[in-house]
Amino acid sequence: MRRSFAPSQVAKRKQRGDSSDDEDWDPQTVSPRDSYISPYRKALTQLTNRPLCVDANEHGHRLKNSDNQTYQALNAMKAARRVLISGTPIQNDLLEYFSLVHFVNTGILGTAQEFKRRFEFPILKGRDADASDRDRCAGEEKLKELISVVNRCLIRRTSDILSKYLPVKIEQVVCCRLTPLQRELYRLFLSQAKPAECVQQGRVSMSSLSSITSLKKLCNHPTLIYEKCVEGEDGFAGALELFPPAYSNKAVEPQLSGKMLVLDYILAVTRSTTTDKVVLVSNYTQTLDLFEKLCRARKYLYVRLDGTMSIKKRAKIVERFNSPSNPEFIFMLSSKAGGCGLNLIGANRLVMFDPDWNPANDEQAMARVWRDGQRKTCYIYRLVSTGTIEERILQRQAHKKALSSCVVDEEQDVERHFSLEELKELFTLNEDTLSDTHDRFRCRRCVNGRQVRPPAVDADCTSDLSCWHHCVDKRGVRDAVLQASWDVAVSFVFHQRSHEDQRGLV
Repeated sequence: MRRSFAPSQVAKRKQRGDSSDDEDWDPQTVSPRDSYISPYRKALTQLTNRPLCVDANEHGHRLKNSDNQTYQALNAMKAARRVLISGTPIQNDLLEYFSLVHFVNTGILGTAQEFKRRFEFPILKGRDADASDRDRCAGEEKLKELISVVNRCLIRRTSDILSKYLPVKIEQVVCCRLTPLQRELYRLFLSQAKPAECVQQGRVSMSSLSSITSLKKLCNHPTLIYEKCVEGEDGFAGALELFPPAYSNKAVEPQLSGKMLVLDYILAVTRSTTTDKVVLVSNYTQTLDLFEKLCRARKYLYVRLDGTMSIKKRAKIVERFNSPSNPEFIFMLSSKAGGCGLNLIGANRLVMFDPDWNPANDEQAMARVWRDGQRKTCYIYRLVSTGTIEERILQRQAHKKALSSCVVDEEQDVERHFSLEELKELFTLNEDTLSDTHDRFRCRRCVNGRQVRPPAVDADCTSDLSCWHHCVDKRGVRDAVLQASWDVAVSFVFHQRSHEDQRGLV
């Protein structure tokens, strides 16, 4: 997103980043014609009162909240022109988009309240799966009006222009069945904590947020909620009796988690049949701890990067892992600590073990292996527990991405799969499904759950999940590693490729 400016106005360039250079630098010497490259925080402290010709901000989506201090401080800087660069201008809702547009072109969309009334409410109402024809038409008219206004200050480029320079990426959403222990614990929690009743009554409390975290951790592995069971916390009273008599949280037991069991097989098959390396990503450091236990039990060499590691050490282990001669098989990554900016082309397989509410965070993490310099076909595995809160998160991601496709990329006929009421149903367990997400698509390409018509030929990984391949058994899966892992706990797979390979890479 940017306002146009004449490059000739930038007379000089001062690059900053090395602290030794900054010690002798006086911000008072900056001319409006200088170009100063700096991290956000440093710019705020050094340039707040200096007039600038152009204020250009990479990772512009960091300014999605107009109420935070960074946004307000940058907005107070004196600049003749402003530029925001972002690959994900809409991550969660339309108000974020308003904040970015308002920053570069103040007032073009009115105030935040005016924007909500004029654009956000009618567009979202028209995007609801249960919307009336009248609401849909009204929403589409407002969407066209919004696009027309924003296009005055927007230049959009998609990843399509880069795809032809990269090998094919095969992205797979893998629905994994819960184990009997996980199902019993899940049922017990829903019956005792009753989080759904609080949400239905409009009470989204700290208790509700804690319930979400507990269920997400249970989907990863029962070990992650074992201490809650020991303490008999709300929702887990009597849960300790459900664990096997010989259970110990000191060792990893993949057979107690559907996703961990599938991961165990993916790693074993990859190790025995290929020379590929794997990146494992999770939102929880406790899950990374389980990955470590699994690697030690299977004698896999690995490295781990989380928020406790210094910047200098991160750079060293990334460089070492990317070396073809390095024997380490697995790179463990905390999505919050290293989901953005890292280049991990030493691996060409990545497992996203748990979904984030924000689809942009998952997209950033999954892009670590599919980057410039990659020479192999990339395989992305997004694991979700069938019929659980994780599928609800996946559905919300799809809803947000569909909204972004309509508003930012001006895509036509983007499917409306979910109603707002359906998206609120977080605290349920659908035990009679191969994929709750596919069920809600009302898919016209599948009969009795089985795909009978392939997706459109121009569909790719950026397309809506309804435009991916839908597989109820291993026969429709193209990845040999996932085929070999199917029978342990996989119930359904969505898969799609980035583009048709024209490079002859393997």
